Amino acid sequence: MTLDFGVVWARWPELLMGLGGTLFLALSGMILALIIGVLGVAIRRSHSRIGSALVIAFVELIRNTPFLVQIFFIFFALPLAGIRLNPTVTAIIALGVNGGAYAIEIIRGGVESIPKGQTEAGLALGLKPGEIFRKIILKPALRAVFPSLSSQFILLTLTTSIATSISAYELTSVAQRIDGDTFRSFEVYFTITAMYLALSWFIMSLFALISRAAFTYPTR
Repeated sequence: MTLDFGVVWARWPELLMGLGGTLFLALSGMILALIIGVLGVAIRRSHSRIGSALVIAFVELIRNTPFLVQIFFIFFALPLAGIRLNPTVTAIIALGVNGGAYAIEIIRGGVESIPKGQTEAGLALGLKPGEIFRKIILKPALRAVFPSLSSQFILLTLTTSIATSISAYELTSVAQRIDGDTFRSFEVYFTITAMYLALSWFIMSLFALISRAAFTYPTR
């Protein structure tokens, strides 16, 4: 077999655009997942039994069903209820919902690791429960679980490749199109493997910067 990466180089601008699409899906999904994670933990800590039960049911449903089924449900089933979304929006919502379910459990573990004395101190200072959660509990909890949360979000970045199943514009969908045009499967998929590796490294570096900027402070 003779390798010819020239066909890949000729389509390099398309691959870079696909990489940009993947990065956009990943970052958008992470933001949505983090919002869902924080809100889910806040609801679970509230005194609402119904709200807590709904969050638990959501987590169990999402964590115990395949991501492919989830994205197909949003894209193909919701239109039957009159809700039609384009592939990009569908992918972002599916990534956010899937990542959010895992984020809830990760953040909840961090919140539960915070000593109860801190909550009692907040109450003694006259703070409301919402203020205690935001100002006293959440940041130390995020600091404790940030490595786990980062790993989960990197996995979410790689999961964006599944969005090609609904024709969302991202790196794998571009690679499939190039492969179909050139029949150079090895060269195409070898290249995007390296690109996904570089993207994962970039995301890890970004999280390291965030960690140093937001969570580097004395614990005592």
